[in-house]
Amino acid sequence: MIDIRDNTDAHRFELEIEGQTAVALYNLSGQNLMITEVLVPPPLEGRGVAGRLMQHVAAEARTRDLLILPVCPYASAWLRKHPDLGDVVHPTWRALLGLDQRDSKS
Repeated sequence: MIDIRDNTDAHRFELEIEGQTAVALYNLSGQNLMITEVLVPPPLEGRGVAGRLMQHVAAEARTRDLLILPVCPYASAWLRKHPDLGDVVHPTWRALLGLDQRDSKS
C-alpha cells in the first residue's frame, strides 16, 4: 500500500510513485478544506492516481470533521461522480455540484 502524506508546511497531500509525486494542494481555514489543484505528473496519468488522492482527501475530511470546497475542476468532477461523499462537501458546493443534501454537516 502506498502512503499519502499530508505535507502541512506545503499545504498539500503527496503521493509518491516511481520517483514521481502527485499532489492535492489545499488551503485550510477553520472547518473548510479548499482543494485548489490536483496535479499528477504525466508518467502517472491514467492510472487512477488523482482519484486515489481524492479518496484520501475525502477520508481526511471525514476523520477531521472538515468540509471540502472543491475549487479545482478535477476535484469537483470527481466528487460529482461520488455522491455518497456529499456529507464531506461544503453545503454551498454540494448544491453547486448537485450532490445529495441528506446527511449535511451544516
